Amino acid sequence: MDDIQNHQDDRLIPINKVGVSDLRYPIVVYDRERGRQETIANLAMSVSLPHDFKGTHMSRFIEVLNEHRGEVTMRTLPKILHAVRERLEAESASLEVSFPYFLERTAPVSRARALMDYECAFVGKVNGNRNDFTLRVRVPVTSLCPCSKAISDYGAHNQRGYIGIEVRSLPSSDGGHQMIWIEELIEIAERSASSPVYPLLKRADERHVTMHAYDHPVFVEDMVRNVAVELRANDRIDWFRVQAVNQESIHNHNAFAEVEWQRQR
Repeated sequence: MDDIQNHQDDRLIPINKVGVSDLRYPIVVYDRERGRQETIANLAMSVSLPHDFKGTHMSRFIEVLNEHRGEVTMRTLPKILHAVRERLEAESASLEVSFPYFLERTAPVSRARALMDYECAFVGKVNGNRNDFTLRVRVPVTSLCPCSKAISDYGAHNQRGYIGIEVRSLPSSDGGHQMIWIEELIEIAERSASSPVYPLLKRADERHVTMHAYDHPVFVEDMVRNVAVELRANDRIDWFRVQAVNQESIHNHNAFAEVEWQRQR
């Protein structure tokens, strides 16, 4: 059968990325407490396409993924990407794996337990012999406004928002990247806000969370700086980007702050 994708293209326009997206696939990721956690990911896989190639072979993305199904982590992502690049004869390949990650959370007073989900992603790229991998998490948090607390006779406005953290770890001795746990980044984000957000709270818990937030007021600027201080002190981290967003409770807009850092070597 004629392979149309391999025909010559005479428009002389290379394509940066071409591939498949919105592909749902079961994966297994590392879990700090239980070892492994099964979840469902949404994948986007792509390669670069030279100017003289008419098209890429979309089915080969699925073939490679099926050959490597199971564990998808910072240790396996480079293998998948190199396989995609070689199979499709491309200079570069990219893969983004977005998935919900579940943790059992305990309420601060009643000790009631329930599952809570966090939006996470593995993002990888290979270009020639260069590998790049980042881990991204999005953590819901509560923030209480320091200005509102300072100027009010009683109370202060607070809101739910999120802290997004994306990190690249330093290389490991085996040629991969040093391990950064998803749980580590979640804990850093929650410590950097006025209070964590919980999936299940009783009245005693609500009282505790409300008062804890009142005692720990933070601006969005405070939250990104708090996270940055901890990440910069982590000797496994090479680069990070942090964004905090407050979904304001008394304004018709959100407030946000962002900081990015690269370790000097």
